[in-house]
Order: sequence, then structure tokens, then C-alpha cells
Amino acid sequence: MRFMMLMIPGGYATAAPDVRPEAEAVATMMKYNEELKRAGVLLALDGLHPPSSGARVSFKGGKPAVTDGPFAEVKEVLGGYWVIDVRSREEAIEWARRCPAGENDVIEVRRVFEMNDFPEDVQKVADGFDELKD
Repeated sequence: MRFMMLMIPGGYATAAPDVRPEAEAVATMMKYNEELKRAGVLLALDGLHPPSSGARVSFKGGKPAVTDGPFAEVKEVLGGYWVIDVRSREEAIEWARRCPAGENDVIEVRRVFEMNDFPEDVQKVADGFDELKD
């Protein structure tokens, strides 16, 4: 089972575009990432730039509208993610609990859809996207 662990750092919604983590924080997180890697569960990970350097595309009335960051109405934003392959939701949560996150950080754990989670008609429509299959 694949799970995505979404890092929601406290205060990141209002961070300046040029904000970068301190070397000490990165070193601590890299130890955790190495632990995931050694355990053979890590599939992917990335950190994300602050929303102040991003954009949102919304689709009101069927037309795309672009809003540049930061986004005033947003209180929580993603700062990064891990994709892990584990045996259960409980194991995914246990990995999230081990993360050296900060006092105001949150990690959301969400299962990734596998193609066999969908009925046959949906699988047929997605035929050809082999990367979505187990």
C-alpha cells in the first residue's frame, strides 16, 4: 500500500519566497529520510517552495483563473511530502510519528489510490497508464 505523508509546516502559509530551512533542520530531517530509505519503504520525497512563490489555478464558471501566491484565505499549506510503500495505515502513521517535525507542524497521512481500488469500468478508461497500476 502506498501512502503520502504531507508535511504542513506551521507558519509556511505566510513565508517569504526566499525562505529556506536551516542546515541543522535539514540534517535532522535527512537522518529521518535515510531511516525511511534503509527500511525500504521510501518511494519519493520532495520539499516545496513557499506558496508566496506559487500560483493557484481555479476553475469558476469553467474558465481557468490564476491567483499568484501568497493566498490570503489559506491557513495551512504543504511544505513537502513523502511517498512510502508500507503494509498498512497503522505502519504509515507510525512512520509519520517518527518524523522530527517542529512544534507547530502537522503531517497528514493519506493512502494513494491504486488502480485495483477502482471498478473495472474505471480501470478500462485509464488503460494505458501503466504507472497507475499495481
